Amino acid sequence: MTHIDVPHSSAFTADAIADRLRTATSMADLLITTAHASPAQIALRSHETGLEWTYAETLNRIGAVAQALHEQGIRRGQTVALMLRNRPEFHVVDAAVMMLGAVPFSIYNTSAPEQIAFVLEDSGAEVVVAEAGFLTSLEAARKSAPSIERILLIDQESPVHGNLVAELSAASTDFDFSAAADIAPDDLLTLIYTSGTTGAPKGVELTHRGMLVQLQGVHSAVPLPGQGRQVSFLPAAHVADRWTSHYSAFMTYANTLMCVEDMSAVPAAVARTRPTLFGAVPRVWEKFKAALEAGYPGDLLEDARRDPAIGEALRVKLGLDEAAWVVTGAAPTPIAVVEFFGALGLPLCEVLGMSEVSCCVAVNTPDALRAGSVGRPLDTVEVALAEDGEVLVGGPQVMKGYHGAPDKTAEAVDASGWLRTGDIGRIDEDGFLWIIDRKKELIINAAGKNMSPTAIEMAIRSAGNLVEQVAVIGDRRPYNVALVVADPAQAGEAGLADPHLKRRVQEQIDRANAALARVEQIKKFTLLPSAWRPGHELTPTMKLRRRVIDDLYASEIDDLYV
Repeated sequence: MTHIDVPHSSAFTADAIADRLRTATSMADLLITTAHASPAQIALRSHETGLEWTYAETLNRIGAVAQALHEQGIRRGQTVALMLRNRPEFHVVDAAVMMLGAVPFSIYNTSAPEQIAFVLEDSGAEVVVAEAGFLTSLEAARKSAPSIERILLIDQESPVHGNLVAELSAASTDFDFSAAADIAPDDLLTLIYTSGTTGAPKGVELTHRGMLVQLQGVHSAVPLPGQGRQVSFLPAAHVADRWTSHYSAFMTYANTLMCVEDMSAVPAAVARTRPTLFGAVPRVWEKFKAALEAGYPGDLLEDARRDPAIGEALRVKLGLDEAAWVVTGAAPTPIAVVEFFGALGLPLCEVLGMSEVSCCVAVNTPDALRAGSVGRPLDTVEVALAEDGEVLVGGPQVMKGYHGAPDKTAEAVDASGWLRTGDIGRIDEDGFLWIIDRKKELIINAAGKNMSPTAIEMAIRSAGNLVEQVAVIGDRRPYNVALVVADPAQAGEAGLADPHLKRRVQEQIDRANAALARVEQIKKFTLLPSAWRPGHELTPTMKLRRRVIDDLYASEIDDLYV
């Protein structure tokens, strides 16, 4: 794809976008306004197939799908489940459901049938829109989720199931988009099912007002113009992708959105797209860093600090030479990763996001960045610290509640509207928020010393490129140990059979230990033979599922304390 610079129209200056965000009554209202202001702009592209649709074409398809769903009985307030990969059709179907005042939500594509069944039953959905490739899992889940009446396929006709194939290629529509005016600001926009790091997933109810206010807050902090380019590759079941790609790029900024179905294609998609804004989870940034260092003959960090031309060339190589804001979030980012990209002239801005607050709470910006912090709180939220240091968040961005779970909602949000985030943090003298760890994950060793396993893990990952994943164990134990998964790209073909691998990992841990207090240091570790997988040891955004890890590797952990 040849890149052509397109000037921003007057409808997509930063000021014009701020005005639209202030006056929009719902995300449906905002999308219609955005589409009408940029009918010829490419809205959606597929990295895999090359398919691309303008906003005029996309709106026609949204209308056609909405009309078909209305004829199938979908009405305001109903939940509709989506099981789709990161492809243009997702944005059309989700927006079509939204236009009816109904509530679309996504299922993680890696979910097992019993996990799918739980979410379908909990949501009360009667209709699932899916790709044919997920039919086996959905049919298995349906046995435990009798509420599901219909499965509609987007990519093939079927004698058993309905489909939206014709609607997704429609060149025109008779749908009355003025019906979107009936959507109220406090109507539900979507459900986000938490990734279940502790216990069963909960359905976070987000409203149109909450998402609009969050978009206003982010735009106030980073007032970018529209009609740029973005890459979408995270699961739509996670609030991060819904914010940055679906509600922000597609519905607000008219940024052409490159959809990437296969995570392994992200580097190529970024280089091809040259995004004007790019965000990724820390593991993606770590892989970018490792690849750049592996292809450089010397000390890349030191050389880039001395010669800005090196960073400039590598920004072009990555495809991030036109990115005005590069973001990391969804899990803690090692400080060494932030410093590395800073040396390349890419100020990597860590943010704090949560499903329960419509995504962003605090952001670093290129002009106000403090490495290691999650930035300053948005001006649309209130942030306070409880007596024990827990971060509390208030304001209209806070969720309506957990779906069908008033008791769990009351545990999370107090009578005054403060959300207990579960994060222990501090706010420095300049207003930057620092996250120490999850409240429930702090280690208290046998001597009563409190420690942050996340901080220790980040120290280890910052000390080199050999460790792909690490979990620190030490709660109620005499000392800290670690379970380590080596990065296969760095470990080499021999893997665990390499007699030098354990020594190399020990050297990386030794470098980390040198920067840690004695009580925090890792005394022993074990190398695990298999990579950790999302939906198993990891959440879909690569956070550790500590309870699962403790259970799966109980024997290995016990052996480290013999």
